[in-house]
Amino acid sequence: MSKTRLIFVGGFLGAGKTTLLYEATRIFMEEGKRVGLVTNDQAPELVDSAILLQTRAEVEEVSGSCFCCNYNGLMSSLQKINLQSGADVIIAEPVGSCTDLSATIMQPFKDLHKQDFLLSPLTVLVDPYRLKEMLAGNTGGLHPSASYILEKQLEESDIIVISKSDLLQEDELRLLIQQVSAYFPDSEVMALSSRTGQGIREWIQKVREHSKIGSRLIQVDYDRYAEGEAVLGWLNASVSMAGNGVDWDRQLTALMNCLAEAFDQENLSVGHVKVILKNGEQSLAGNLTGKSSTLLLRGSAGISDHAELIINARVETLPSRLAEIVQRSMQSAFANSLQYEILAWKCLSPGYPSPTYRYNKVVG
Repeated sequence: MSKTRLIFVGGFLGAGKTTLLYEATRIFMEEGKRVGLVTNDQAPELVDSAILLQTRAEVEEVSGSCFCCNYNGLMSSLQKINLQSGADVIIAEPVGSCTDLSATIMQPFKDLHKQDFLLSPLTVLVDPYRLKEMLAGNTGGLHPSASYILEKQLEESDIIVISKSDLLQEDELRLLIQQVSAYFPDSEVMALSSRTGQGIREWIQKVREHSKIGSRLIQVDYDRYAEGEAVLGWLNASVSMAGNGVDWDRQLTALMNCLAEAFDQENLSVGHVKVILKNGEQSLAGNLTGKSSTLLLRGSAGISDHAELIINARVETLPSRLAEIVQRSMQSAFANSLQYEILAWKCLSPGYPSPTYRYNKVVG
């Protein structure tokens, strides 16, 4: 019986992991592969899961803690996917604020599960603008401890992937790859664009063929790591909405503009704000990864009387303040045009990371 290929794709909030998983799944399926996907977050009600379910792949969700701190939950999700579909490939997306994956995930898998899984190199995606800021000695608009997490993610990676390469000129991208290769000489560096598809097939080939898999461990200051996570307010919400012949694209655009304007006015650093509005088989997804200029909308939810909304927000502020901003933005965007009911609402700051396993040596 052949082993299931297991691919971990890490990277900081807003790097584009979910979009890459979506496009890579489509390519694997075109090859006739059975694909499973595992998402991860500190709370349930994930936009990522809702988006990836549209691929028709098997999708499992590990919520309530990161993969590192809920290794058994990760294993349970992997086993469930294999039981349901006998997947040829499973791609797992850790929480965007998680690091130390080589010691807490890659080494345990090499040690404990080599008979079941064919492990691929640890890929870390990075937004090109945050990357340029980091290389220049800045924090990329992040709290210094959050920026520390990003740097540690890159330091431990087997493959660094510069995402959103379509946003850069060719010579600019070439120079950035050279700089990153010099800064992180132990990692292979490449670029791709999930929007255009350029580089995705090359990345798939690398994760199939690359010989370095969890090739090194890094030193992580867990106090600083914990602070980098705790400076973010996390909000996951699910909302039912109703009205008469509502133009859902217009409503979601209004909400995202209200949120972006509020965060800009208060000069709050945005890890990401993801939303998906579902109207039956139609959906519109929104994504904000910084200032209002980073706002992107994709798809169309059409017009109807009922729709469902999922919101995931990760912003550098107190959870209570984040909740106030989201509630106020919803009231402003939806005022007098529709009725809405909050079905689920979870707002928190992550606790201190406590991995199930943490290896102190590289497993051969």
